[in-house]
Amino acid sequence: MPQTRHIERHFTAGDTVRDIVIGMSDGLTVPFALAAGLSGAVSSSNIILTAGFAEIAAGSIAMGLGGYLAAKSDAEHYASEREREKEEVARIPEEEMREIADIFRSYGLSDAETVPVVKALSKRPRAWVDFMMRYELGLEKPDPKRAITSAVTIAGAYIAGGLIPLSSYILLPNARTALWVSVLVTLAALLIFGYIKGRFTGTKPFRSAFQTMLIGGLAAAVAFGIARAIS
Repeated sequence: MPQTRHIERHFTAGDTVRDIVIGMSDGLTVPFALAAGLSGAVSSSNIILTAGFAEIAAGSIAMGLGGYLAAKSDAEHYASEREREKEEVARIPEEEMREIADIFRSYGLSDAETVPVVKALSKRPRAWVDFMMRYELGLEKPDPKRAITSAVTIAGAYIAGGLIPLSSYILLPNARTALWVSVLVTLAALLIFGYIKGRFTGTKPFRSAFQTMLIGGLAAAVAFGIARAIS
Protein backbone atom coordinates (compact mmCIF):
# COMPACT_ATOMS: atom_id res chain seq x y z
CA MET A 1 0.00 0.00 0.00
CA PRO A 2 1.55 3.36 -1.00
CA GLN A 3 2.33 5.68 1.86
CA THR A 4 2.13 9.45 1.88
CA ARG A 5 5.54 10.96 2.39
CA HIS A 6 5.83 12.60 5.77
CA ILE A 7 6.80 16.26 5.50
CA GLU A 8 7.88 18.01 8.66
CA ARG A 9 6.94 21.65 8.91
CA HIS A 10 9.00 23.55 11.42
CA PHE A 11 9.46 27.27 11.77
CA THR A 12 13.13 28.09 11.10
CA ALA A 13 13.17 31.88 10.72
CA GLY A 14 13.25 32.69 14.42
CA ASP A 15 16.12 35.19 14.22
CA THR A 16 14.47 37.15 11.41
CA VAL A 17 11.13 37.29 13.22
CA ARG A 18 12.89 38.38 16.39
CA ASP A 19 14.59 41.23 14.51
CA ILE A 20 11.29 42.30 12.94
CA VAL A 21 9.56 42.22 16.33
CA ILE A 22 12.32 44.30 17.93
CA GLY A 23 12.34 46.89 15.16
CA MET A 24 8.59 47.07 14.57
CA SER A 25 7.56 47.23 18.23
CA ASP A 26 9.98 50.08 18.97
CA GLY A 27 9.10 51.81 15.71
CA LEU A 28 5.41 51.76 16.59
CA THR A 29 5.79 53.03 20.15
CA VAL A 30 8.68 55.52 20.27
CA PRO A 31 7.69 57.84 17.37
CA PHE A 32 4.08 57.65 18.57
CA ALA A 33 5.07 58.76 22.07
CA LEU A 34 7.15 61.62 20.67
CA ALA A 35 4.37 62.79 18.36
CA ALA A 36 1.78 62.47 21.12
CA GLY A 37 3.87 64.47 23.55
CA LEU A 38 4.46 67.23 21.02
CA SER A 39 0.75 67.32 20.17
CA GLY A 40 0.07 68.79 23.58
CA ALA A 41 2.52 71.62 23.01
CA VAL A 42 2.08 72.57 19.33
CA SER A 43 -0.88 72.66 16.96
CA SER A 44 1.03 72.30 13.70
CA SER A 45 1.54 68.83 12.26
CA ASN A 46 4.59 70.04 10.30
CA ILE A 47 6.66 70.51 13.44
CA ILE A 48 5.64 67.09 14.75
CA LEU A 49 6.46 65.46 11.41
CA THR A 50 9.90 67.07 11.34
CA ALA A 51 10.68 65.79 14.82
CA GLY A 52 9.11 62.42 14.06
CA PHE A 53 11.10 61.82 10.88
CA ALA A 54 14.30 62.89 12.65
CA GLU A 55 13.56 60.40 15.43
CA ILE A 56 12.85 57.60 12.94
CA ALA A 57 16.13 58.28 11.15
CA ALA A 58 18.15 58.33 14.39
CA GLY A 59 16.25 55.43 15.93
CA SER A 60 16.57 53.14 12.91
CA ILE A 61 20.31 53.78 12.69
CA ALA A 62 20.79 53.16 16.41
CA MET A 63 18.64 50.03 16.41
CA GLY A 64 20.27 48.67 13.26
CA LEU A 65 23.73 49.30 14.68
CA GLY A 66 22.73 47.53 17.89
CA GLY A 67 21.55 44.51 15.92
CA TYR A 68 24.77 44.48 13.89
CA LEU A 69 27.00 44.62 16.98
CA ALA A 70 24.96 41.93 18.76
CA ALA A 71 25.24 39.56 15.79
CA LYS A 72 28.97 40.27 15.42
CA SER A 73 29.43 39.58 19.11
CA ASP A 74 27.65 36.22 18.75
CA ALA A 75 29.86 35.28 15.79
CA GLU A 76 33.04 36.27 17.64
CA HIS A 77 31.95 34.34 20.73
CA TYR A 78 31.27 31.23 18.65
CA ALA A 79 34.65 31.46 16.90
CA SER A 80 36.45 31.91 20.22
CA GLU A 81 34.70 28.96 21.85
CA ARG A 82 35.34 26.76 18.81
CA GLU A 83 39.06 27.48 18.92
CA ARG A 84 39.11 26.64 22.62
CA GLU A 85 37.22 23.40 21.97
CA LYS A 86 39.63 22.41 19.17
CA GLU A 87 42.55 22.98 21.50
CA GLU A 88 40.98 20.85 24.25
CA VAL A 89 40.20 18.00 21.83
CA ALA A 90 43.86 17.97 20.78
CA ARG A 91 45.32 18.49 24.27
CA ILE A 92 43.04 16.47 26.57
CA PRO A 93 41.12 14.02 24.34
CA GLU A 94 40.37 11.60 27.20
CA GLU A 95 38.56 14.30 29.16
CA GLU A 96 36.62 15.38 26.08
CA MET A 97 35.62 11.78 25.38
CA ARG A 98 34.35 11.48 28.93
CA GLU A 99 32.25 14.61 28.40
CA ILE A 100 30.74 13.11 25.23
CA ALA A 101 29.87 9.93 27.15
CA ASP A 102 28.22 12.04 29.88
CA ILE A 103 26.10 13.80 27.27
CA PHE A 104 24.87 10.50 25.83
CA ARG A 105 24.17 9.13 29.30
CA SER A 106 22.02 12.19 30.01
CA TYR A 107 19.82 11.00 27.11
CA GLY A 108 19.45 7.55 28.70
CA LEU A 109 22.03 5.62 26.64
CA SER A 110 23.92 2.83 28.40
CA ASP A 111 27.73 2.54 28.52
CA ALA A 112 27.59 -0.29 25.97
CA GLU A 113 25.69 1.95 23.57
CA THR A 114 27.84 5.01 24.26
CA VAL A 115 31.35 3.58 23.85
CA PRO A 116 31.24 2.83 20.09
CA VAL A 117 29.71 6.22 19.30
CA VAL A 118 32.37 8.02 21.34
CA LYS A 119 35.14 6.07 19.61
CA ALA A 120 33.66 6.84 16.19
CA LEU A 121 33.48 10.56 16.95
CA SER A 122 37.03 10.61 18.30
CA LYS A 123 38.26 9.52 14.83
CA ARG A 124 36.58 12.55 13.23
CA PRO A 125 38.04 15.67 14.90
CA ARG A 126 35.90 18.16 12.95
CA ALA A 127 32.66 16.32 13.72
CA TRP A 128 33.86 15.90 17.30
CA VAL A 129 34.27 19.65 17.73
CA ASP A 130 30.92 20.28 16.01
CA PHE A 131 29.24 17.87 18.43
CA MET A 132 30.79 19.53 21.49
CA MET A 133 29.85 23.01 20.28
CA ARG A 134 26.21 22.05 19.86
CA TYR A 135 25.58 19.61 22.71
CA GLU A 136 28.08 20.67 25.37
CA LEU A 137 28.02 24.43 24.88
CA GLY A 138 24.63 24.78 23.18
CA LEU A 139 26.05 26.98 20.42
CA GLU A 140 24.94 26.93 16.79
CA LYS A 141 27.24 28.18 14.04
CA PRO A 142 26.02 31.68 13.15
CA ASP A 143 25.31 32.75 9.59
CA PRO A 144 28.30 34.84 8.38
CA LYS A 145 25.82 37.30 6.83
CA ARG A 146 23.77 37.48 10.02
CA ALA A 147 25.16 40.84 11.22
CA ILE A 148 24.27 42.76 8.05
CA THR A 149 20.93 41.00 7.70
CA SER A 150 20.02 41.74 11.31
CA ALA A 151 20.96 45.41 11.00
CA VAL A 152 18.95 45.91 7.81
CA THR A 153 15.94 43.97 9.12
CA ILE A 154 15.75 45.83 12.44
CA ALA A 155 16.28 49.24 10.83
CA GLY A 156 13.74 48.55 8.08
CA ALA A 157 11.15 47.28 10.56
CA TYR A 158 11.72 50.35 12.75
CA ILE A 159 11.15 52.70 9.81
CA ALA A 160 8.02 50.82 8.72
CA GLY A 161 6.67 50.85 12.27
CA GLY A 162 7.51 54.51 12.81
CA LEU A 163 5.69 55.69 9.70
CA ILE A 164 2.39 54.19 10.92
CA PRO A 165 1.73 56.53 13.90
CA LEU A 166 3.02 59.50 11.85
CA SER A 167 0.69 58.80 8.92
CA SER A 168 -2.20 60.71 10.49
CA TYR A 169 0.00 63.79 10.93
CA ILE A 170 0.87 63.60 7.23
CA LEU A 171 -2.79 63.60 6.24
CA LEU A 172 -4.29 65.89 8.91
CA PRO A 173 -3.05 69.46 9.51
CA ASN A 174 -4.46 69.72 13.05
CA ALA A 175 -2.18 68.00 15.55
CA ARG A 176 -4.89 67.33 18.15
CA THR A 177 -7.14 65.57 15.63
CA ALA A 178 -4.18 63.69 14.19
CA LEU A 179 -3.28 62.47 17.69
CA TRP A 180 -6.52 60.56 18.22
CA VAL A 181 -6.34 59.08 14.73
CA SER A 182 -2.74 58.08 15.45
CA VAL A 183 -3.84 56.31 18.64
CA LEU A 184 -6.42 54.24 16.77
CA VAL A 185 -4.09 53.48 13.86
CA THR A 186 -1.21 52.48 16.15
CA LEU A 187 -3.37 50.16 18.27
CA ALA A 188 -4.80 48.57 15.11
CA ALA A 189 -1.29 48.13 13.73
CA LEU A 190 -0.14 46.47 16.96
CA LEU A 191 -3.14 44.14 16.81
CA ILE A 192 -2.47 43.14 13.19
CA PHE A 193 1.27 42.85 13.79
CA GLY A 194 0.69 40.58 16.80
CA TYR A 195 -1.67 38.37 14.81
CA ILE A 196 0.82 37.97 11.95
CA LYS A 197 3.62 37.29 14.43
CA GLY A 198 1.52 34.56 16.03
CA ARG A 199 0.82 32.95 12.66
CA PHE A 200 4.52 32.87 11.77
CA THR A 201 5.77 31.62 15.14
CA GLY A 202 3.11 28.95 15.57
CA THR A 203 1.52 30.48 18.69
CA LYS A 204 -2.19 31.28 18.99
CA PRO A 205 -2.69 34.24 16.60
CA PHE A 206 -5.49 35.98 18.51
CA ARG A 207 -3.70 35.61 21.82
CA SER A 208 -0.53 36.98 20.25
CA ALA A 209 -2.51 39.85 18.70
CA PHE A 210 -4.10 41.03 21.95
CA GLN A 211 -0.91 40.46 23.92
CA THR A 212 1.10 42.55 21.46
CA MET A 213 -1.52 45.30 21.44
CA LEU A 214 -1.70 45.34 25.25
CA ILE A 215 2.07 45.41 25.80
CA GLY A 216 2.70 47.88 22.98
CA GLY A 217 -0.22 50.04 24.08
CA LEU A 218 1.02 50.14 27.68
CA ALA A 219 4.55 50.98 26.54
CA ALA A 220 3.24 53.74 24.30
CA ALA A 221 1.01 55.07 27.10
CA VAL A 222 3.91 55.23 29.55
CA ALA A 223 6.14 56.91 26.97
CA PHE A 224 3.32 59.31 26.09
CA GLY A 225 2.84 60.23 29.76
CA ILE A 226 6.55 60.92 30.21
CA ALA A 227 6.68 62.98 27.01
CA ARG A 228 3.64 65.01 28.02
CA ALA A 229 5.06 65.56 31.51
CA ILE A 230 8.33 66.84 30.09
CA SER A 231 6.64 69.05 27.48
